[in-house]
Amino acid sequence: MRLENQSHVSEFLLLGLPIRPKQQGVFFALFLGVYLTMVLGNLLILLLIRLDPRLHTPMYFFLSHLAFTDISFSSVTIPKMLINMQTQDQSILYAECIAQMHFFLLFGCIENLLVVMAYDRYVAICHPLHYTTIMREELCMFLLAGSWLLSCVIALSQAILLAQLSFCEDNIIPHFFCDLAALLKLSCSDTSVNELVIFTAGTAVVILPLSGILVSYGLIGASILRVPSTKGICKALSTCGSHLSVVSLFYGTIMALYFSTSSGKSKDKDMIASLMYTLVTPMLNPFIYSLRNRDMKLALGFLFRRNNFLIQ
Repeated sequence: MRLENQSHVSEFLLLGLPIRPKQQGVFFALFLGVYLTMVLGNLLILLLIRLDPRLHTPMYFFLSHLAFTDISFSSVTIPKMLINMQTQDQSILYAECIAQMHFFLLFGCIENLLVVMAYDRYVAICHPLHYTTIMREELCMFLLAGSWLLSCVIALSQAILLAQLSFCEDNIIPHFFCDLAALLKLSCSDTSVNELVIFTAGTAVVILPLSGILVSYGLIGASILRVPSTKGICKALSTCGSHLSVVSLFYGTIMALYFSTSSGKSKDKDMIASLMYTLVTPMLNPFIYSLRNRDMKLALGFLFRRNNFLIQ
């Protein structure tokens, strides 16, 4: 059945961020600058990993896909938000809204690559002699394909279920993108099945990956404590520090958003938290990995030296 036959509304209105009209220009320039920084930073990570043979390892294989995911994740919502801020046109077509929600969930769920990266660090530190045997190319491709498959199933199921709902009169979304929870509140249909699937999907892509990350780093910590040494602790911190910082940013923001108590001003807080994990966190990731990672700094220095040599 065609989408338009499922609903009485042909478009939604995105209220956007709670910004005063006089401040629109300043915030537009700010968000545009952050978005471009995010895109260029993650593209730089992709370029370094592609050009430097020393970075052709499982850890950086997963990091390259995480960088691609960050670009895609932010690009699903931020350009539309910037266009709305500039044109003052808050409308978004019904089909476009469903598609935006679908791809937002798709690339958001792919962030569960963080648990795969945590497992990679566990093998590297706790089983260094068997690292190349365990983290072989076939396993890396299997883990990556599994992450994509799980994300596709979750995103597609939510899009199909949402397309079955009816939206009668109210078409105002108090957000800067088509947030699934906001859309369910606007529906005049029974959303119990949708909510059950959301709960199940949340367990699959948030609770289980976070538990896996905690277990991995718990085992890493236990392994270090068995043979305590300053050298071992420093090596573990240099190996895992960047990943732990990204995990803390991403999951910390999500948990603060979805597990915080509601209040009268929760909508504004929700939008700010959403902006954090859709734009700010992907923008910070390249800086975290480049500034806290020795291999990335060496690769960046090699790239600059090679460019200077070619120019001369």
